[in-house]
Amino acid sequence: MVSEIQSKKLFSVTLRVWRQAGPTVPGKFVDYPATNISPDMSFLEMLDVVNDELTKTGDEPIAFAHDCREGICGTCSCTINGKPHGPGKGVATCQTYMRSFHEGDLIIVEPFRARAFPIIKDLVTERKAFDKIQQAGGFISVRTGAAPDANSIPVPKEDADLAMDAASCIGCGACVAACKNASAMLFVAAKVSQLGLLPQGQPERDKRVLAMVQTMDEAGFGNCTNQYECSAVCPKLISHDFIARLNRDYMSALFKARFKPASHAAAGD
Repeated sequence: MVSEIQSKKLFSVTLRVWRQAGPTVPGKFVDYPATNISPDMSFLEMLDVVNDELTKTGDEPIAFAHDCREGICGTCSCTINGKPHGPGKGVATCQTYMRSFHEGDLIIVEPFRARAFPIIKDLVTERKAFDKIQQAGGFISVRTGAAPDANSIPVPKEDADLAMDAASCIGCGACVAACKNASAMLFVAAKVSQLGLLPQGQPERDKRVLAMVQTMDEAGFGNCTNQYECSAVCPKLISHDFIARLNRDYMSALFKARFKPASHAAAGD
């Protein structure tokens, strides 16, 4: 009887990888063979094998970002055959397995393409723009060490579930890479909603959405035109419904910011 290990046939593919030495240096695609690949390898493990061979021959290894390799960190952002994170649904690049491909396939690998995500090297992009958006309002201001008991503020289960769905965003940037306008609306919507749905996020709700949207625009992200490519490639399957919630919160906050001072003046404040 053939063992399970023996039955897993190794195969070979060709990688067409974007190589770019630095942000100001022109890049190009270069082909590399990936041989004796196990179908149970993750895409990043396969890149490790290719890099080992490149190192042995004295060539420069392919630069790519990774950390947890468990679909949590959001750093392994590659576009594989034109799709952010690869052919799978609801997975990051590190959770894309080589069984998704076949013997002799040509696999095109490139970094996420967006003006707000400049290329650092090869498949590594700079995503500080997301950090700036988060720093603009993705938090609540409370005294540390004085948190109330979790059961003292009732939260409807529907709101709690939606907040958890939004909070699952790992900030990988696949939504930006998939959008023809390089919009970051799904990312911002998730970060705004996870706090806006909970009682703790209410005091800064208006300030938060205005600051985060303004920072998003300043970073150079494009506008949302409701194509929903963002939610289609999201590794955490975050719904584009959150974008509608973001738009409502933004318009409400904008209205209050523009007309509240006038109403106060009329009242003699």
